[in-house]
Amino acid sequence: MIILKILLAIFLPPLGVAVNEGISQNFWICLLLTVLGYIPGVIFALYVLLAARTSI
Repeated sequence: MIILKILLAIFLPPLGVAVNEGISQNFWICLLLTVLGYIPGVIFALYVLLAARTSI
């Protein structure tokens, strides 16, 4: 399942965050970063996904 989330984070960063956390503050930050520049959105989405995975 984490592979699918990472692929979503790479191709559609806000969707990857939304699948992981729902429509939260991180989703809106990721959406804004993706609109301002695709790469910052991808980096933030991967950070959110991988940080949530290591905190368990």
